[in-house]
Amino acid sequence: MKFEEKHIENQPHFKGLKVNEGIAQPAPVNEDSVRRFLKKRRKTYTPDEYVAGILQGNITLLSQAVTLVESSKTEHQQIAQEIIKKCLPHSGNSVRVGITGVPGVGKSTFIEALGSLIAREGGKLAVLAIDPSSERSKGSILGDKTRMEELSGAPNAYIRPSPSAGSLGGVARKTRETVVLCEAAGFNTIFIETVGVGQSETAVHSMTDFFLLLMLAGAGDELQGIKRGIMEMADVVAINKADGNNREKAELARIQYQNALHLFPAKESGWEPTALTCSAYEKSGIREIWDTINRYREQIQQNGFFETNRNAQARYWMFESIEEQLRNSFYQNPAIKHKLAEMEEKVLKAEISSFTAASQLLNLYFKR
Repeated sequence: MKFEEKHIENQPHFKGLKVNEGIAQPAPVNEDSVRRFLKKRRKTYTPDEYVAGILQGNITLLSQAVTLVESSKTEHQQIAQEIIKKCLPHSGNSVRVGITGVPGVGKSTFIEALGSLIAREGGKLAVLAIDPSSERSKGSILGDKTRMEELSGAPNAYIRPSPSAGSLGGVARKTRETVVLCEAAGFNTIFIETVGVGQSETAVHSMTDFFLLLMLAGAGDELQGIKRGIMEMADVVAINKADGNNREKAELARIQYQNALHLFPAKESGWEPTALTCSAYEKSGIREIWDTINRYREQIQQNGFFETNRNAQARYWMFESIEEQLRNSFYQNPAIKHKLAEMEEKVLKAEISSFTAASQLLNLYFKR
């Protein structure tokens, strides 16, 4: 069809009207861009290539390996376990510090202040920040890199926010495996930040050398709401935000915590827990805390507790892994999947007890 036939406005009897041909529409997909994208697409690495990159301190390959560790896909887990196995002989040469505290205590600001000090002095720091997952959407904000602006820009610091994905308190076996990879990559200080005061502290304590509890002053009775178990695990209680008009309250809280720490049984490590004050915002008291961590490490290495504790932790996580894999194997079993809903309905209708239902399902699983 001619252009004039498509646009009758251009015919002679329509005076004063003119329609131009216009520009041809581009293709919906830019083929050159697609070709460039496919060329740059992430390369698939073998476990040996991952290990070689990690040992050279390649952060990109380290991050990809951690993603494999966190993946629930079977094929990813197989590769991850092979990487971990080969990295294991190169691990164990760091100080592992667990950091916890109530929400709003300033964990991220504190970690950035302490981490920046370590990075400035030539230390290599990895921060594993466990981000709470939504129980409804299973999503996480993973905003620790945003909050730790200064530290995230340090060349010898690595921040890895990971979703807790509904695991107990946000800490699971995968965090311990990530620690192994980070140590193999040459990081000599590992921080593990937990979701907050809760059950996760037991898991963190079982994978760290030093346990630091951050607290606030001026929030009512200083010792109210603090579980004895968490206080007993703490090697240092640090009262944060000891600045401005809050200095006196922080010092008073420090004395109260110090008195409380003396009431607990002596630690196997031989270390006497202490209470300190600091201001992550003003970066005051941070040096004293880092010096305390170093003194603790020297003491437990000299008295042999360092190795004893690491061995106990390895044993603990072996049994934890057995339990986790048995649980996953049970619920993924086709026969159990088929029978589970039926047994659940019988329990709800009071046709069978919970214990009998569990026994029958376990007998089915073990084919007894």
